[in-house]
Parts: sequence; structure tokens; C-alpha cells
Amino acid sequence: MTKYTILIEKDEDGWLVSEVVELPGCHTQAKTMDQLLERTKEAIKAYLGDEEFTPEIVQEFVGVQTLEV
Repeated sequence: MTKYTILIEKDEDGWLVSEVVELPGCHTQAKTMDQLLERTKEAIKAYLGDEEFTPEIVQEFVGVQTLEV
């Protein structure tokens, strides 16, 4: 099983958007975190062209910082 790092942001319309760091151009969106993680796994499978592959997304919180300049 391969582990992937995803970046998650919230867009201006409230959608959650994920981007898979190791797979350029591999991204998706959803309204809830559960939907987003499931759709991200589907996006990885589609990107790799392997419907039998089951990617593992490890949830490890690193941190969030807001910076105003």
C-alpha cells in the first residue's frame, strides 16, 4: 500500500478541495471531509489507471497558520 500526502483547502464557495502532492494535477472537491477523502481515493485510482489499487491516506495533522501582512 502506498501512502499519499494531500493538501486540503476550502474554496470561496465553501467546498473542500484536495490536492495529492505526489501526483501533479490529481485533485478533487466535496462538501464534507468524509466525501472528500473518498473522492480523493477515487481520483488517485483514476490518475494511476488502477481500479483495484487501494491508496492509503494517512491523517496526520501538521498545522494551520494564518498570516496577515
